[in-house]
Amino acid sequence: MRIEDDWIRRPGTRAVCDALVAGGYRALFVGGCVRNALLGVPVGDIDIATDAPPEAVMACAQEAELRPVPTGIEHGTITVVSGGVPHEVTTFRADIETDGRHAQVAFGQSIEADARRRDFTMNALYATPDGHVIDPLGGLPDLRARRVRFIGDPAQRIREDTLRILRFFRFHACYGDPEGGLDAEGLAACATAQDSLATLSRERIGAEMRKLLGAPDPAPSVAAMQAAGVLGAILPGADGAALAPLVHIESETGTPPDSLRRLAALGGEDVPERLRLSRAESRRLARLRDGIADPVSPAELGYRLGVRDGGDIVLLRAALLGTPPAPDAFDDLRRGAAAVCPVRATDLMPGHSGADLGRRLSEIEARWIASGFTLGREDLL
Repeated sequence: MRIEDDWIRRPGTRAVCDALVAGGYRALFVGGCVRNALLGVPVGDIDIATDAPPEAVMACAQEAELRPVPTGIEHGTITVVSGGVPHEVTTFRADIETDGRHAQVAFGQSIEADARRRDFTMNALYATPDGHVIDPLGGLPDLRARRVRFIGDPAQRIREDTLRILRFFRFHACYGDPEGGLDAEGLAACATAQDSLATLSRERIGAEMRKLLGAPDPAPSVAAMQAAGVLGAILPGADGAALAPLVHIESETGTPPDSLRRLAALGGEDVPERLRLSRAESRRLARLRDGIADPVSPAELGYRLGVRDGGDIVLLRAALLGTPPAPDAFDDLRRGAAAVCPVRATDLMPGHSGADLGRRLSEIEARWIASGFTLGREDLL
C-alpha cells in the first residue's frame, strides 16, 4: 500500500526527510498524517519518526539550512520548519515510567517499540518518504474497518495516559464506523478507569471535548460516554439525549457543526469552569442556554442576538422539543437581524432622561418588535 497525496510530495516536507536520510538516519511519516491519508480525509499536522537522536535531528536540519525548534527535546521532539510548514520530528522511543499524565521515555532504534507506546492501532501506521506504508502492529485491518482499538491491553494504555479515555470516544466520533459501535474491550476499560479523569487538568479535558463535539456526528460516542459513566464524571448533570436530534437538524438545515452549540444541548453543571472555557465562550454558552428557555420569536432572536446565536437557539429548541424548526423560522431570523429600530435616544431628549429615557426606549422597542418591525418613527413617537 502506498500514499500518493500531494502533501507527501511537497518540497518542504521532502527536504526534512532528505536531511535526515543524508545524515544516515531513517525518516518515517507516522500517526495522523498516515491515518488520514489512507482514510481519504484532509491531512493537517505532519509527524515524522526517526532513529536520529534529538541533537542529530537539530544538526541535520541546520546542515540542510532548515529551521529546527526544540519544542519538546526532552521527549525527543524537534519541530523542523521547512517551506513555511512545521514538521514534528520525534526520535523512536519507549515509555520507561508513566503516571497517567507524564511519561519518562528512552530513545531507541526500534519501530516496533515506538509503535507499541502509541494509543490506537490506527495511529501506529508509518510510511516511508516515498509513501510505502509500514504496519508493525497490524493496524491496517482496524483502519479499514474504522475500528478504534487500543494497542495491546486497553487498561495499560489508559494507565499510561488518562486522556486516552476521552481520545477513545473522540476518535470513534471522528474516524470510527457509526454502525459498528465502539470496541467493547476498550469501552469497558474506559468505564473502569473513569475515576482517574479527576487527575487531568480541566484545560486538557476542555480541549478534548471541543474536538469531540466538533466531529461530524458525536452523538453515538457521547451516548456511549454517558452509558459508561464517563460523561457524568467530567460534566455532572450533562445529558446527551438532545444531541442526536440536534445533529440531524443541523444536517437537514445545512448547518455546519459547532462544538459550543452542541455543548449547550448537553447541559450540565459549572460547564465553563469544568472545561476551562474562555470568557467569550462562557458568555456565548450562557446566551444559548438562556435563549432556549426564553419564549421570544425567531425574529426577535435575530434582532437581539444576530443570525449565528439566534439560529443556534432555533436549532437547540427544535432538538429539545423533538420537532423540526418552523418553515419560516430562519427567514424571520434574518429579517430580525437586519432590522434597525427607527427611534433613537436623541429622538426622546430632552423630554426624557436617565432611567426614564431607558424605560421609554424599551417600551417603544417592544411595540416596534411586536409590530413585526413595521411601525415607523412617527408611529412610534
